[in-house]
Amino acid sequence: MSRVRHRTASLALGLFLVSLPAALAAQTVHPDLAELRKSAPKVFLDCQSCDIDYIRTEIPFVNYVRDRKEADVHILITTQSTGSGGTEYTLAFIGVGACTGLDNKLIYASRTTDTEEEVRRGYVSVLKMGLVPYAARTPIRDLLAVQFKEKVKPTDVVDPWKFWVFSLSAGGELDQESQTTDNALNLQITAAKMTPDIKIRLGAFWDFSRETYDYGDETIRSDSDTREVVGLFVKSLGEHWSAGFFVDALSSTYRNMRSRIAPQAALEYDVFPYSESTRRQLRILYRVGPELLRYREETLYDKTKETLLSQSLSAVLEIIEPWGSLSAGLEGSHYFHDFAKNRLQFQTELSFRILKGLELNIDASYERIRDQIALPKGEASLEEILLQRRELATEYSLGADISLSYTFGSIFSNVVNPRVGNLGRYGHNHW
Repeated sequence: MSRVRHRTASLALGLFLVSLPAALAAQTVHPDLAELRKSAPKVFLDCQSCDIDYIRTEIPFVNYVRDRKEADVHILITTQSTGSGGTEYTLAFIGVGACTGLDNKLIYASRTTDTEEEVRRGYVSVLKMGLVPYAARTPIRDLLAVQFKEKVKPTDVVDPWKFWVFSLSAGGELDQESQTTDNALNLQITAAKMTPDIKIRLGAFWDFSRETYDYGDETIRSDSDTREVVGLFVKSLGEHWSAGFFVDALSSTYRNMRSRIAPQAALEYDVFPYSESTRRQLRILYRVGPELLRYREETLYDKTKETLLSQSLSAVLEIIEPWGSLSAGLEGSHYFHDFAKNRLQFQTELSFRILKGLELNIDASYERIRDQIALPKGEASLEEILLQRRELATEYSLGADISLSYTFGSIFSNVVNPRVGNLGRYGHNHW
């Protein structure tokens, strides 16, 4: 069963909110319903992975607003993966205005085998409980009822899988026209084990594609083959420190790698406690280890194989707050045999609510590249360039995306109307 942890003692006994009486849907039954609805708590839902329409339908005893500054309670819902392959939802209830100081946090965790319906029913049930203290402060409480669920006696859990979770996926693609053919195959196998003290992730991946082009009497064939095995082992050293071990084995036609085996030791420090990871993280990670390299073709440096030692240092900041969210990462790495062979990477994602209804979104990334030691000798052919079948020499990689959105009109959005679907045929499903 999905588990729910409660922070406040008032909800610890497992109280849950029963659906509103039918009177809430029929104004003729309760003469003061319209007035009661006006006084109901105003709620701003802040969740990127929730079924908002379902929430509005199942919880009709609050008023939903589009602007957090109009709300009495800001509900910030963040998610992270669990060791069993499910999802943990952290629901932070933040009191605003007259409800300032009335804060709470509840957690709901789904299983990997849960259907979408079971998942959304689960987090909506927890959401109802979290809204009880706010609804109880308004006259809408007269239409609410609470029921006690008998406490289930705890039993010992016997796990024959020892907390291991396995996943297997395979796929293929065929795209054919008169003069072109594109075939692709992929295979992925993963295994993971997570407990509060250890984290283990193992994975094997294979991607193969073949493209064929007929041009007059000439047939051009292009193959791409990438195989990779990765492993991660991490041991908790408290609320701020972790030690781990990475291993990466790679074979890639694109990167001129017949084989690359790179084991690395790692040490990480999180400025914030790991228990706050759904809201904020500032992780500093150091890795060091050898790379055993064998190349498909002789490289620019006259090498067919070599063993090198490298190290990297990275810092990652992730913050989710009512004003928006920020994710930024900076990493530097180099080889010990030649410090000039290095790489610097920066990436950031920012979503910021500037004013009422106005939101700014920025995505940017930059890499300064000085460590392309595997580039093969000779010039790349036109086919290899156009079909992106060979890594090309470059000094940098840059990408950026910026957007502004502005929403205005009625601040209330209680009504859900699914009739006729949405506007547009080509991806405009947000209307």
